[in-house]
Amino acid sequence: MTDTGRRHSFFVHYVVVGLVGSILLAIGAFGVGWLPVNTSLHGNPVVMALRTPGVGVALARFCVIVGMALILQAWLVLGYDVLRGKVRSLPALWWTLAAWSAPLILTPPLFSRDAYAYFTQGKLLIEGLNPYDVGVAAESGWFNDGADPLWAESPTPYGPLFLLIERGVAQFVGPHPVWAVIAFRLWAMLAVAMLAVAVPALAKRHGISAPKALWLAVLNPLVIMHFVAGAHNDALMAAGVVVGLLLAVEYRPIAGTLVVAVAIAVKPIALVALPFVGLIWAGVNAGWWQRIRAWAATGVIAAVVVVGLGVVSGTGLGWIAALSTPGAIRTWLSPPTALGMIVSGGLRGIGLGDHMDLSVAVFRGIATVIAAVILLWLVLKPQGRSAVRGAGLAMLTVVVLGPVVQPWYLLWSLPVLVAAGLTARWLHATILLTAVLTLHGVAGTSATSDALFEFGDGLGLLLVAGLLAVIVWASPRERVLLLGDPGDPGLVPDDRPAQARYDQMVINR
Repeated sequence: MTDTGRRHSFFVHYVVVGLVGSILLAIGAFGVGWLPVNTSLHGNPVVMALRTPGVGVALARFCVIVGMALILQAWLVLGYDVLRGKVRSLPALWWTLAAWSAPLILTPPLFSRDAYAYFTQGKLLIEGLNPYDVGVAAESGWFNDGADPLWAESPTPYGPLFLLIERGVAQFVGPHPVWAVIAFRLWAMLAVAMLAVAVPALAKRHGISAPKALWLAVLNPLVIMHFVAGAHNDALMAAGVVVGLLLAVEYRPIAGTLVVAVAIAVKPIALVALPFVGLIWAGVNAGWWQRIRAWAATGVIAAVVVVGLGVVSGTGLGWIAALSTPGAIRTWLSPPTALGMIVSGGLRGIGLGDHMDLSVAVFRGIATVIAAVILLWLVLKPQGRSAVRGAGLAMLTVVVLGPVVQPWYLLWSLPVLVAAGLTARWLHATILLTAVLTLHGVAGTSATSDALFEFGDGLGLLLVAGLLAVIVWASPRERVLLLGDPGDPGLVPDDRPAQARYDQMVINR
């Protein structure tokens, strides 16, 4: 087969289904995506037809549901052949990512309207207000610009660099929130492109197949759903962490520390990756004094960067106090919060009164202590694993034991863990979790501006379980991907040279 024939075959077999799904998702976004009051799109007859109750909204919802289902199916079909070595071309996978993302560039945001809050926070800065001191409600046009009333009075938890980006976008687009969303999406897509290059490179350093890592960590439907369609700034933070770790393992620890510091200045949660850059800097055979010196150096560099950006932005260190902002809500996806709500419901059921706030606070407090212990253990007892794996486990710990979990939070740790390799059990658990969170994101109440089905988290998860059961029963390929195959080794080094590269990354003492 000629090169042209191979490219055509790849496009037909793997790309076209996801591309059609993305186009449907883009169409649906104009009907049930988030649109602010302040936009001329309300005068567009096609948009208004898609947003008209009845046939129009039903069609838009259908497009979103079928579009995400097609993207998930295309990803699973491609993954089956990637994991079996039938697809090895990184450029082909990069073009697939571009094809699945491109139709969403100019659409309203789906699955979240955080991008409108970014825009309004930028306007606050232009007006001389500090988003660490006031919520978006301090800006006179905040509601018409599409910001979520849930966070109207809350200070922002984002870092000073992202505040500078917000201000720059707000200055550039003027009074046009939809254009601001597109600008923030372009930033997010730049970050996705960085991940698409850095994750395979970091995986290769660990002896892990670069195409497999790219497929699982970056072509992932959750990336399309939340980083591209949702335009979340988490993409910039995740890219900064991966690029910083890559630079560190390539013997450029100062550059790596600077990039991770930039990630911290976008979303401070990236701070948990910093000690592992220090471990890489110290070396796999380092003693305690070498590690302490490396930790001190990374800490000083990061502090200078973050404090300096705080000075430049004029916002200081207010993000420290604002870190508790996301915890103001409760989600069933957070294990400690879910346990607190379950216990509270049980107490109320036996007539002991409503103790929701206390119950949730107690379980969140216990989880925080457990998370701190795990993080200390990962940093202080790193023997037998690579520092990159330690960083991924640390970020996963913060997510699982955090007070609030959103579906895109999985993407904080996923690229790092995938690059360091996964056992067969973890590989298939990750694929299954991706499918669950993708379907849950469509079924859940936060999916679109007036929700697809008005399902709560519990009913949404039950629906997802039923859909996955049907998929597993109906398709042998999907069954192998989601549940595993007894002979599958996982995402691990597959030959001696690869194993040797992996062994060089493992901390010995």
